[in-house]
Amino acid sequence: MEQKMVQPKEILRECEAFLEGHFLLSSGRHSGAYCQMAYLQQYPDKCEQVMALVAEKLKDTPIDLVVGPAMGGIVYAYELGRQLGKRAIFTERVDNVMTLKRFSIRPGERCIIAEDVVTTGISSLETKRVIEEAGGICLGITCVVDRTTADKPSPIPILASAVKLELPSYAPEECPICKEGKLPLVHLGSRKMKEQAVQTINA
Repeated sequence: MEQKMVQPKEILRECEAFLEGHFLLSSGRHSGAYCQMAYLQQYPDKCEQVMALVAEKLKDTPIDLVVGPAMGGIVYAYELGRQLGKRAIFTERVDNVMTLKRFSIRPGERCIIAEDVVTTGISSLETKRVIEEAGGICLGITCVVDRTTADKPSPIPILASAVKLELPSYAPEECPICKEGKLPLVHLGSRKMKEQAVQTINA
């Protein structure tokens, strides 16, 4: 029996980690899609399936250690490390500075950064700094969702992702969804508004 190919975008939709509609972002801009990757972490079996796509792409990469920035990268670093048979740790902020508080990196260890979503890659630079200050070698980034664009690439190479998504955002006065007037603007900062978004999408 032929095995069904995993469709990561569909899994994200099932978990409500990827929503399509009309959203107000924290930047004030509008978007037709929204990623909330913490919702994927509720389902270990689905998380395993999605991260298996990333692990497969890394099987020939010489990795010693997977490093996930807290909070978003912790679960994905653990799952990727489990599938690759490698040690997995996380960095965290202390006084708003990314730090290696609980773990150690041995000089010369080849490290990859595990993120949930990469949009600009700027936040990963903090973890790269931590790795290199400890004497490690940063090979690049892995992530569930790659949102980088050709005109704004990641400053650190993205070695592997489960899915590539192009999710444009718009200034309110330029938003084509607003101009269509068919979908209400939803802010996902509250549970009530999230439920409204899901009802709108499923309608």
